[in-house]
Amino acid sequence: MIMDLENKALQALEERDVKLDEIADLVYFLQKDYHEDLPKEECLANVKKVLQKREVQNAILTGIQLDKLAEKNELDEPLQQIVEQDEGLYGIDEVIALSIVNVYGSIGFTNYGYIDKVKPGILQQLNDKSNGCHTFLDDIVGAIAAAASSRLAHSQSDAMSSIDD
Repeated sequence: MIMDLENKALQALEERDVKLDEIADLVYFLQKDYHEDLPKEECLANVKKVLQKREVQNAILTGIQLDKLAEKNELDEPLQQIVEQDEGLYGIDEVIALSIVNVYGSIGFTNYGYIDKVKPGILQQLNDKSNGCHTFLDDIVGAIAAAASSRLAHSQSDAMSSIDD
């Protein structure tokens, strides 16, 4: 029997010391300039909605499993070294992250590219190799934030459209 994917994905994030509030902080970072008086609770609510998507849950579980295997040196070479070092030209970690971003449209791609480049907050910690292998997780967390940011932008746009009607 397959366990509840959402709970398992949330548990996996928690085990890797990623808190939903930290992802909400990333959403706030991405959206604060576009929404006056943006409450952090709204950012968190959008993160939670993104985490309800099966594609997102699958990406979380897959990425974290690969990071754990790399930490235990259980990947075959040359993959072990590539994942362990988070080689710049590897790109599969970003492909998994883009599967998350893709759920909420093209604005998520630009949000993801930006946040992946500047690596604020939890992303900087996850990118630090001294804290374990998070080759996949840093991109997944950034993608969740980008998707939640995109979802927030779309919901605000929809709310403004209904006012104009």
